[in-house]
Amino acid sequence: MAVNEHEAKMAHPRMAAGALFFDPAGRVLMVEPSYKDYWDIPGGYVETGESPLQAATREVREELGIAPPLGRLLAIDWAPNRSEGDKVLYLFDGGELTSEDLARITLQVDELKGFAFLAPAEINECTIPRLARRILAAIEARTGTAPVYLEHGQTPDSVAA
Repeated sequence: MAVNEHEAKMAHPRMAAGALFFDPAGRVLMVEPSYKDYWDIPGGYVETGESPLQAATREVREELGIAPPLGRLLAIDWAPNRSEGDKVLYLFDGGELTSEDLARITLQVDELKGFAFLAPAEINECTIPRLARRILAAIEARTGTAPVYLEHGQTPDSVAA
């Protein structure tokens, strides 16, 4: 098999990275994008030469105007999409935002209409199912020591079931 044939079979997924931030009550920071009809988490696509962690840090800074240190990886989600192709999504732990961080939040006005902290039980009501599953799995992963691997927001054993 020629190298070009071999490379043609390789996946070339788009990558995106985001961060979960919490308030003292354990609620999750969600943002309301102006270009989507559902709420999301801060984050976006990984650019060429950038690591997922660097992308998440950059996106948080661009979208919220703050740069708190991001913690460990909580979830990796294989989430191909017909319109966008293969995608791998990384979700990092942003920890609990301080009152100083909250006071400094400045939304990227051309992308975001607002933000709010939502209880985990409210997340399904404001976003798409695969994102809600990813967020809830990542919240659970905070209590463990390893990130969770997901496919479309579900663990492989629940996908096969």
